[in-house]
Amino acid sequence: MQVADAEGLAAVSMRRLATELKVEAMSIYHHLANKDAILDGLVELIAREILAESASATVEPVSDWRDEVRARSLAARRVMMRHPWAPSLITSRRAIPFEIQAVFEAVLAAMIRGGLSYRIAHRGMHALSSMALGFVNEPFSPPAEGSSSSDAAAEIDALDPAMIAAMADVFPHTAAMVAEELHAESDAMLGWCDSQTEFEFTLGLLLDGLDQAARSEA
Repeated sequence: MQVADAEGLAAVSMRRLATELKVEAMSIYHHLANKDAILDGLVELIAREILAESASATVEPVSDWRDEVRARSLAARRVMMRHPWAPSLITSRRAIPFEIQAVFEAVLAAMIRGGLSYRIAHRGMHALSSMALGFVNEPFSPPAEGSSSSDAAAEIDALDPAMIAAMADVFPHTAAMVAEELHAESDAMLGWCDSQTEFEFTLGLLLDGLDQAARSEA
C-alpha cells in the first residue's frame, strides 16, 4: 500500500514487494501465488480501512438512515482520497471480496433499520453502487491513475483551441458545460472537476430519492 500511495499501482509487483521486504523474489511465492494475490490483498486492506473510518463516523445513534449512509459514504470517500489508485483497482477485481461485501452490508443494514423495504433497499444498493465505496466513475475524462491535480491542470491548459472549437460545433452543450464547469485549479480529487462537491450532490439526490420511494411504497 505504501508503494502504491507513493508511486502508483503500476509500481506494485512481486519483485518490488520482495525488495521492500529485503527478501528474494522467489520467496514471496511461498506466501502469494502471483501479483493478483497482492492486488486482492490491497482491496481487502482498503475495505478494512473503509469499515474502520465508517465506524468512527457513525458512533452516535442516527435517527435518519440517510445520515448514516451519507456518513458511511463520505467516510469511504476520505479513504479513496488517501489512496487514489483504489477505485480503478476495486473495479478491476473479478469477484466481490468478503471485506467489500461487509461495507455493502453495513450500508444495507442502515437502510433496513431506517424502515426501507428490501425491495427499495435493493434498488438503493444498485443506485448507490460505488458511492458506498467512496467513488464514482467519471464520464468526462478524469486524469489517469497516479496523476496529480497539477497534471490535470496542465492537460487542460494544453488543450488545442482549434480542437475545442471543433468540439463545440459537434457537441455544443457538452463543450459549453466543460468550459463552464471544468476546474483547472482542483485539489487531488479523483478527477478534473470539483468531484467532492459533485459526489456529495449526487449522494444527496440518491438518498432523498430513495427516501421518497420508500414513503410512496408505504
